[in-house]
Amino acid sequence: MRRREFMTFVGGAAATWPLTARAEQRTMPVVGFIAGGSADASAQNAVDFRKGLNAAGFVEGQNVTVEYHWLGGQYDRLPALMTDLVRRQVAVLATASVNAAIAAKGATASIPIVFSVADDPVKLGLVASLARPGGNATGINWFGQEVSAKRLRLLHELLPKAVRIAVLVNPANASSAASTLQEVQRAGPAIGLQIQTILNASTIGEIDAAFATLARERPDALFVAPDGFFTDRRVQFATLTARNGLPATYGNRDVVTAGGLMSYGTNLSETVQQIGVYTGSILKGAKPAELPVLQSTKFQLVINLQTARALGIEVPSGVLSIADEVIE
Repeated sequence: MRRREFMTFVGGAAATWPLTARAEQRTMPVVGFIAGGSADASAQNAVDFRKGLNAAGFVEGQNVTVEYHWLGGQYDRLPALMTDLVRRQVAVLATASVNAAIAAKGATASIPIVFSVADDPVKLGLVASLARPGGNATGINWFGQEVSAKRLRLLHELLPKAVRIAVLVNPANASSAASTLQEVQRAGPAIGLQIQTILNASTIGEIDAAFATLARERPDALFVAPDGFFTDRRVQFATLTARNGLPATYGNRDVVTAGGLMSYGTNLSETVQQIGVYTGSILKGAKPAELPVLQSTKFQLVINLQTARALGIEVPSGVLSIADEVIE
């Protein structure tokens, strides 16, 4: 081969490589991942989702592209976001937010949806049945209503003298707020608890205002509804409950690791990993209609003993013995 021919070959190959790389990048499927919290506070969601994708044979940046959309509690962004994702025909819509799941289902009947929701997905209209979803959506159900009742009972066991309970919900997260209130108002009187106050908060300022009301009304304990925005504000909750000397229970262990008193709920990391696994299965050709909705079987009771001591609470030995995690 003459030198000029060799140089032409090498030059032609060099020009082709970036074009090939760009073509491969364009052909990689795009997954839209939507979470209710902020990017910083919900970073573990991205880690867990990638673990699920990896288990299914997909590596972000190599054979799949993931677009992360963090709502930061601004659920009013969903209509425009879903319109954009559907217009661009992403391969899968994956979400750990019930609001996003409902918005996705309303936006498309063809793009596959993988969800993780606390409420019954059949009642939410996401699937026809758990065993055979029948449409373009499937995912994981983690028994939010049942967990709320159990969490209330555990709060009562931790604080047997507590009677007057306040409940804080995020009205912007309508499904979670409604199911939490329904179950707490049903379960509370059955174990001798009075639901004294129901407070709403959708912003940082409204959380502060809610605690100002709590400081005046002095309930015995606070029940905080599960919500991505509330998890984002876990340091704020830990600070305000400590300042007010108010025992509180949460649905997410992240709040307890930040200084909250106790939490009881499903292992959310595992549910988000399963979203990744199902997303990978669909990218390989599985149909959502034929992937059964899974149900959580593992729940965690987490207690912060340091916070309990600061509040003057002696945790009963019976409660400590069943705790899955005790933070000293």
